Amino acid sequence: MNSTNVPTYQRTNVPLVVVQKYGGTSVAGVERIRAVAKRVAAQAREGDRVAVVVSAMAGETDRLIKLGREFTAEPMSRELDLLMATGEQTSVALLSLALRELGIETETFLGFQAGIVTDENHGRARIERIDAEPVRTALESGKVAVVAGFQGATKQGAITTIGRGGSDTSAVALAAAIGADRCEIFTDVDGVHTADPRIVPGARLLPKITYEEMMELADAGAKVLHSRCVEIAARYRMPLVVRSSFTDGEGTWVVPEEEHMEGAIVSGITCNTGEAKVAIRRVPDRAGVTAAIFAPIAKAGINVDLIIQNVSEDGYTDLTFTAPKEDLRRAMTLAENAAREVAAGRVEAAGDIAKISVVGLGMRSHAGVAHRMFEALAKEGIAIQMIGTSEIKVSIVIDIKYAELAVRVLHEAFGLAA
Repeated sequence: MNSTNVPTYQRTNVPLVVVQKYGGTSVAGVERIRAVAKRVAAQAREGDRVAVVVSAMAGETDRLIKLGREFTAEPMSRELDLLMATGEQTSVALLSLALRELGIETETFLGFQAGIVTDENHGRARIERIDAEPVRTALESGKVAVVAGFQGATKQGAITTIGRGGSDTSAVALAAAIGADRCEIFTDVDGVHTADPRIVPGARLLPKITYEEMMELADAGAKVLHSRCVEIAARYRMPLVVRSSFTDGEGTWVVPEEEHMEGAIVSGITCNTGEAKVAIRRVPDRAGVTAAIFAPIAKAGINVDLIIQNVSEDGYTDLTFTAPKEDLRRAMTLAENAAREVAAGRVEAAGDIAKISVVGLGMRSHAGVAHRMFEALAKEGIAIQMIGTSEIKVSIVIDIKYAELAVRVLHEAFGLAA
């Protein structure tokens, strides 16, 4: 691999152990798989030990889910996981064939063969451990390990899938398990930007961002990385870089806070249109009621984000929360059941919302970020429906028709343009 392909950050002349992950668009067809094989082969010829984690070809997982839905309406099951896992199996085989044609010796692994052990939550399994000795042995023998992302197996041997973004999570977890020097996430964008370039053409590529900021951006809707993979990288201090599989750009490094001390007040703006709002009216204002409402929702594995309670003087509360649109039907059913049990009023839902978030490590030491955010939106007549905050993030819910306008307005208000 020539020097333009190697990030300057943490560059070294010593052979490295590297995990590379290629997403669905990177392996979307024969020519793209051949291009990936050339990139991997170049790195292996540099003397590095390379493990490659691949996703299913673009659109394949959705096709398999749709096919499965022809036979069952069950949202997640052992059989659907078995079906979905075949997408990555195809990518592994094709990439391995392409590498062998280039003279690179490979060893292929499905998730369970790579030692990825998960819990039994089909469709959204979490990795419990990785027994990585087979992959490590392959690397030590000079082979490129080609590993299926997105999947693993339970202790009993049942195939599981890790959910959306699961290949990122697989790659970082594998990198930690084999003690890799870095994990490279190759995708169809050239790194992490201050906003989605499709919404804000002047969005700036960030050369570095902290683990904490990246987790907040991912949780808030940025689709570059999944928050679970960043969480693992942070826990094991795994050097992580996001790069384009179509260019030789250096991408964005995700680093510890101490390596990015002089960051801007705000690093990025995100827009998430994949959430819905659920409101439960006239909830009795007494101890234990809120816990009773959210217990079945949590048990169902539905990720609740913003929560707001409006307490009235007559002893009742309006309780509103957001959840992924894909879980709205289940969330509504569970909320309606809980509302009946606690003698609450009607349950309402709205899917025409967008969550806009402002994220930045500098918010810890600079006041007025929320005020600037609200003031900029007010000038455009954009009404705020919900507000949530963390130490380095302010999130709001607005009408979906104002989503892109809000991102552009806030990007300008915080001076994030290139």
